[in-house]
Amino acid sequence: MLIACLLAVVLLVVVVIVNIRKNKISDYYDTAARYESILRFDLETDDLVPFAAELAVICEESNDPEFEPEAGVLAEAGNPYTVFNKNGLERVDPASTTKIMTAIIALKYCDITDQVTVTEDAMVHEYGASLANLEPGQTLSLQQLLYGLLLPSGNDAANAIAIHAGGSIDGFTELMNEEAAAIGAVDTHFSNPHGMTEENHYTTAYDLYLIMNEAMKYPEFRRICRTKQFIAEFLDADGLAVSRTWDNTNKYLKGDAELPEGLKLVAGKTGTTMAAGNCLVLATADADGKEIISIVMKADSKDSLYRSMNRLLQKVN
Repeated sequence: MLIACLLAVVLLVVVVIVNIRKNKISDYYDTAARYESILRFDLETDDLVPFAAELAVICEESNDPEFEPEAGVLAEAGNPYTVFNKNGLERVDPASTTKIMTAIIALKYCDITDQVTVTEDAMVHEYGASLANLEPGQTLSLQQLLYGLLLPSGNDAANAIAIHAGGSIDGFTELMNEEAAAIGAVDTHFSNPHGMTEENHYTTAYDLYLIMNEAMKYPEFRRICRTKQFIAEFLDADGLAVSRTWDNTNKYLKGDAELPEGLKLVAGKTGTTMAAGNCLVLATADADGKEIISIVMKADSKDSLYRSMNRLLQKVN
């Protein structure tokens, strides 16, 4: 009987995974209850347990009229439900918070010592794009590119990583979408590795919680994200030495914003476009080491973004 149940569950999961890339998961069952509907088999206990047993399931909408941004989510380790939720399942433009997933794919499928030569296809020409100021023919380590990705939020670094890790930008975005589906971020779809606005490029605040939770499993991601400044030294197309200095865009690291008392920064990624507004995905830890993931999406200014983030974080103190 147990074997029959397991086979049925496996078949259901396979059907869902096959269809995820073509359809929203909400076509199959209620989005708010999705994590209670997907089961996995625990080999240690021989039990079927919820897919999200170790994650915070999104709670009902929180009532906080003073939280002004369009969406926000707060979750703390050990709490089975989110502490705060405003429009957590509503579609939003991720802007450069996209690069969290770009980093996950790079760290999962590549070695940070890989040497990557920047190609013309990695160049970004859109007005206002954030850049690491790379040029075709330059050769950097993947680790250096990750600093260029996560500190100055370089779209060119994102493309260079994508071409290296996925064979092409399109191939890499397929990996991004497969990874999003695998970790349960089923209301997310990526069309590029950097976050420039596109019609079919979207996520939710809750999915960003899931994505950030996955990224936090990589020590290198944590280390890079809390670096204030990084100097990259590499070679250009002629073999001559090149140096780039990259500063983190996170105001908590720059000293332009201060976390609530008792919290320390673990990692974070900003995102800003005209369409997305001002966004921040943050991981902090309290004095006991308990980690907190907080997301603020579409604040109307930088000041509002960090003020609203602190308002969320004060809910766990």
